[in-house]
Amino acid sequence: MAGGVDSFRALLRAANALLQKRRYHAALAVIKGFRNGAVYGAKIRAPHALVMTFLFKSGSLREKLKSIAQATYAHSRNLAYFVFTYKGLLAAQSRLQGKKIPFHSFLAACIGGWLVFGDNNPINSQIIMYLLSRILFGLSRLAVEKGYIPQPKHDPFPLVAALVWGTVLWLFEYHKETLQPSLQSSMTYLYEDSEVWHDLSDFLIYNKRTDSK
Repeated sequence: MAGGVDSFRALLRAANALLQKRRYHAALAVIKGFRNGAVYGAKIRAPHALVMTFLFKSGSLREKLKSIAQATYAHSRNLAYFVFTYKGLLAAQSRLQGKKIPFHSFLAACIGGWLVFGDNNPINSQIIMYLLSRILFGLSRLAVEKGYIPQPKHDPFPLVAALVWGTVLWLFEYHKETLQPSLQSSMTYLYEDSEVWHDLSDFLIYNKRTDSK
């Protein structure tokens, strides 16, 4: 028993010593990136899938749990693959050119995005839309910072909020099919289901009456 413990400790020391070697840093960063992508993807998707599934999806408990597990696995896997691909390509470009330049990041991410997130499915679609909204805000701030557009005299956020809500509700009312399915479900719950009730039970307590009255 003691020999087994000593062997494990020796193995642990060797692993820790390996992790401290600078020459392996790039390769080890790729591996840890894969790990962090998998963990982060699961942390982000699991609660979201849990809430959305039990709020809007029908089916047995087994089917709902299976759907949650599948969505969580897909998000976790894709993010892990992307981080692995991105960091690997970044390290390869830097090694080939002897230094890191901004274009390396763009090219590596483009290739990773094409390979990992290029399949048009609900999970990838949600991730891309999430990123797109952040990109638009980021590019707007960068344009002001670089002087490409003047610094607004007043906070533009109220105008942005008005335009975003005006546009999305117009699309929902007249071109619903253009919106992403989970957004359609959310808006149906908020704006259409609130138009229908039969008595106090489905006016205040439940969204929809389940009996046949």
